[in-house]
Amino acid sequence: MKPEGAKAVLLLWAYGEIKIPERPTFTLLLLRKTHPITTTTTTTPDKGSAPLILLPSTEGGDKKATLQLRITKGLNAYQVFPVVSFLLRYVPQQADCVYILRSLGLGLRLLKYRRRKPIYSVLDCFLDAVKRHPAKTFLHFEGREYSYEDVDRQSNKVGRALQAEARLKEGDTVALFLPNEPCFVWTWLGLAKLGCPAALLNYNIRSKSLLHCFSCCGAKVLITCTEQQDAVEEILPTLREQGISVYLLSDKCGVQGINPLSDRISKASDEPLTRDLRANIHIRSTALYIYTSGTTGLPKAAVVTHERVWAASFLQAASGVTSEDVFYINLPLYHSAGFLIGLCGSIERGNTIILRRKFSASQFWDDCRKYNVTVMQYIGETLRYLCNMPKKENEKNHKVRIAIGNGLRTDVWTEFLNRFGDIKIRELYAATEGNIGFINYTSKIGAVGRVNFVHRFLFPYTLIKFDIEKEEPVRNSQGLCIEAATGETGLLVGKITHRSPFVGYAGNKQQTEKKRLSDVLEKGDLYFNTGDLLRFDKDNFVYFQDRVGDTFRWKGENVATSEVADILTMAHCILEANVYGVKVDGHEGRIGMAAVTLREGQDFDCSDTYSYVVKYLPAYAHPRFIRVQPCLEMTGTFKMKKVKLVEEGFNPSLITDPLYFLDLEKKKYVLLTEDIYKAITLKEIKL
Repeated sequence: MKPEGAKAVLLLWAYGEIKIPERPTFTLLLLRKTHPITTTTTTTPDKGSAPLILLPSTEGGDKKATLQLRITKGLNAYQVFPVVSFLLRYVPQQADCVYILRSLGLGLRLLKYRRRKPIYSVLDCFLDAVKRHPAKTFLHFEGREYSYEDVDRQSNKVGRALQAEARLKEGDTVALFLPNEPCFVWTWLGLAKLGCPAALLNYNIRSKSLLHCFSCCGAKVLITCTEQQDAVEEILPTLREQGISVYLLSDKCGVQGINPLSDRISKASDEPLTRDLRANIHIRSTALYIYTSGTTGLPKAAVVTHERVWAASFLQAASGVTSEDVFYINLPLYHSAGFLIGLCGSIERGNTIILRRKFSASQFWDDCRKYNVTVMQYIGETLRYLCNMPKKENEKNHKVRIAIGNGLRTDVWTEFLNRFGDIKIRELYAATEGNIGFINYTSKIGAVGRVNFVHRFLFPYTLIKFDIEKEEPVRNSQGLCIEAATGETGLLVGKITHRSPFVGYAGNKQQTEKKRLSDVLEKGDLYFNTGDLLRFDKDNFVYFQDRVGDTFRWKGENVATSEVADILTMAHCILEANVYGVKVDGHEGRIGMAAVTLREGQDFDCSDTYSYVVKYLPAYAHPRFIRVQPCLEMTGTFKMKKVKLVEEGFNPSLITDPLYFLDLEKKKYVLLTEDIYKAITLKEIKL
């Protein structure tokens, strides 16, 4: 066989011959052996060896960019050969070949970890990294460096202090109510060493939502810091009634019921904690609870197993990130993106993290230059903020080569590349609790991924026709769902199998069942309902279209409409509230709006409503527009209709109902006038 140019991927089975031309640089891959080949040669492997896979590297023979697929122990060549043979015949583009083979390698690793006993988790990966390069910088934070060994020792101290003070044992859930700080990282690692799942609480939530999070996961211990102390004190009486112990990462605290922990940590030993403390943990044990609004209701605790942590952490590797990279995390660590892809992905790669409390557009590129950042994370909003910053001459003076994230609009994508240089955008689609995801490994602008046969074979999924008005799948006369045609928007569903499970939500069986969809393509089958509308084009690229159900996305956060409605109806004047998201030109996602009816004899109270909204809801969930209606339109099954309201938006010239706008400067709702509407559309008013 002869490769045709540098795009060829070749397979040599057993002990045949391959002739390599001089032009491309190849890497020859065998079982546990790697042999670079850069000149014309004939290779005859030893009899009985594993299949040889030849993959061209990038220009100049860059070894870092050359894919190295390692066949793991326990998997014989016959399992790999059919897939690669098919790949050679039907996948002509190098980007597809690289991604598919890279994914196969990662998949084989995951399969190896599934079978390994005792469990090999991301924690064990971190401990191996500590042994390999203890002095290597793991975290940069606000001018301080922490090596892998520093973080390991500090996590030992935290684990020992919590073991002594809170009497923690394997399986006990602990809630972390912490901002982006190094203490978040080593506290989580300390808990992992004790075999304790961590519930990652959104540090923006308050009151009712915060209490709800405890009832979901069954946590009996809360760890927080002085920055979050006021929010904890607000619910402290209830926490004490429920027997929840609160520990503060501070040397002292004068509030009864909040126990200072820092002094105990500083006095604890930093000797390693024994593996016996987590002896019963296995690959499908719960590792984390990450909160998501999903498609309905209050925040739900998505159960994240150790297997799922591994799968998400592999996204860095799938994107081409290496151990030599410097990874910039400015997204919240309570999010899947910041924690699983960012933190755990960096542990899997063994690279260095630049951790920031929160995103700052004005300091972003200065940080990248200062710390030699090579890989960044984003949500669509953050890249738009960067593009809105005044232009500078040194905008392309940086080392960032890869950006991993989601929610990027096409216009912002193009402008970002034009302004800041040739950065590989790895736009992805996934859900914390879901069993299907995509990644755009080709950098095609606008797409969230690409369908390929290996992915679809291993993790079956499809798009089905969906009735937006009825908010349910369209079914045929046999009661089965109808697959959407190529180019047609449909609801993404992923088949629930042993290989791609849907674990669901902790303490919420009802919501878990709502996400399961049966009789999709065959009677008795079971699929995960993503609640998202996507589209596949003729070239197999995947495009995100919209969200369905009772959730919209704003400022990179999912907003549950039922939670917002509950808060609005606490206001004295509001009887009912129908909450939805509306689009605003020049902004990603949808901003919160509510149609409300008033209690008998009441007028809309601008100040009272404002006070409830800002007190009980995080900023991204504030309904910025309120429409007062005489009655709310319902469906035949008594569900509030939203489609028409969403289409009508918030233009006062098109709506006769009274409209109000949440004015942060005046600290109340004000009448939405034509002038205010114009200022919003011209971006003179910041949303």
